[in-house]
Amino acid sequence: MASKAFLLFSFVILLLSLLSHSVLADNTNDKKQSPFEFINHLQGCHKGDKVKGTNELKKYLEKFGYLNYSSSTTQKHANDDDFDELLESAIKTYQLNYHLKATGVLDAKTVSKMTMPRCGVADIINGATRMRSGQKRHHNASSHFHTVAHYAFFPGNPKWPANKYHLTYAFLPGTRADAMTPVAKAFTTWAGNTHFRFTQTQDARNADITVSFHSGDHRDGYPFDGPGGTLAHAYAPTDGRFHYDADERWSVRATQGSFHLETVALHEIGHLLGLEHSSVEGAIMFPYIPAGVTKGLHGDDIQGIRALYNV
Repeated sequence: MASKAFLLFSFVILLLSLLSHSVLADNTNDKKQSPFEFINHLQGCHKGDKVKGTNELKKYLEKFGYLNYSSSTTQKHANDDDFDELLESAIKTYQLNYHLKATGVLDAKTVSKMTMPRCGVADIINGATRMRSGQKRHHNASSHFHTVAHYAFFPGNPKWPANKYHLTYAFLPGTRADAMTPVAKAFTTWAGNTHFRFTQTQDARNADITVSFHSGDHRDGYPFDGPGGTLAHAYAPTDGRFHYDADERWSVRATQGSFHLETVALHEIGHLLGLEHSSVEGAIMFPYIPAGVTKGLHGDDIQGIRALYNV
């Protein structure tokens, strides 16, 4: 009898141990650092400093188009921790794009912005500072007020041809079932504010646009980086690919700690139609989006798409 009691007691202890290990593992996963977390440790750095992790900051800025060490004279500094003049210049450009004081110093406001989750599409492509150079001034004749638009286009202003204003989209195998309705709603929103029409099709091979989920390196040259970094990316017309990062926490409704599927879809569809990033924080084409936040189309987004297609 005592032997049976001992075995039962041992089984209970083992079960509790396994449950405890499982909870700890889940908590560890929940608290996994963002890929951009390292930037916090560089706060206050400026030209002339040499701080461990600066090379990662260089990679971050290269990824989003602000930095290029490709020339023979600068290439040797691409992987070191020297806070050089080129890095200072890149940070100033970043600060200008996000309406921060352009000091070239990694101050608290700059760090706060850089560590937010964001779209994986670069802010600057082929060296053109699109978020600022794309600004245009519009005059409203009825009110005599001027407004400044901050929308931008991809280099060369790629767009869908006039015979492709009715676009089909398909979900690739493996797409989350709960993502399909939010994505469809995002297409409907864009259709209601543009000259485009969108129809879902099961024929993914011939669809104009495909939507899918991927983890890490998914062989398109733009690998995802795990939870809390780049959330999604999409391509300029007429490529039509839209990829979500499968490792993020996604939600259909605004949920703390999760990213809103429809909001991110609205942003990425903007890329699919030809819009690049906007420096207007309220615009759907603003690159950063915190967890738990929902957004809709902004006047800047609608002005941009109408200007691109001259409608």
